[in-house]
Amino acid sequence: MPRQVGIVGVPPLAVIESITRAGDAIVDLDELQVRAPIDQSAARIPRAYCAILRTVVLNCLHLQLECIYIDVGPGKCDCALHVAEVIADMLPVPVIRTRNQDTRAFGHPLCTSRLPLVDKFLRIVKGVQSATPYPPMESCRPSCGFWGVPPRDFSLLALFPDTTHVFGWTRCMENKTPADLKLEHHFDPAIPTVFFAQSFCAKSVLAKHLAAKHPRAIAVDCDVTASSSTRAKIEAFLELSGIVPGQRNND
Repeated sequence: MPRQVGIVGVPPLAVIESITRAGDAIVDLDELQVRAPIDQSAARIPRAYCAILRTVVLNCLHLQLECIYIDVGPGKCDCALHVAEVIADMLPVPVIRTRNQDTRAFGHPLCTSRLPLVDKFLRIVKGVQSATPYPPMESCRPSCGFWGVPPRDFSLLALFPDTTHVFGWTRCMENKTPADLKLEHHFDPAIPTVFFAQSFCAKSVLAKHLAAKHPRAIAVDCDVTASSSTRAKIEAFLELSGIVPGQRNND
């Protein structure tokens, strides 16, 4: 039976390749892996931390892992560095801090594809567990943009049309260069764009800053799940931009 190895953020390709060669199973701790209330993590991590890092701690409380690799460099966030210390004291397994400074660009065909936005994100997040390039995909003409990080609540993504292009740290994820700040800053001023970050995430500052520079943008955030007001705000923005939320575009 393969060993269970946890990852947080986007570890360097060398780490992913090493885990794969050993035949170990990768468990993405940024994703919800257990059915348990997130408040179980409150004794270990403040509620003022983003829901992603709280989910990491929640997963660690319930999963049997052999070791954990956590990116604590500029490709993740300073909070991850402190969470690594908490996990190391919490678990009797090695917690290996990494700093992903990879610069080899793998491209971002999923971010510009015509796939439903939920499918784009599912494939991008899953792709972190592999060191192989993504297959080529035909790019679509964008009707709007989603800039930011993968939300904990993927149902939020169903509000967007298939012809949504993805920007921000999610594009860096697909490119396998999570610390590429220039790529993270990139957006398309020609299309209406939602700039998103988890509540309490340091990237909220960048989301708000870039949204202010964009001619047609809105900055939003949400915590564990997307509230009705957050959904309504996005739907209203898309409708005012001439986009029907959740529509399937075929042009």
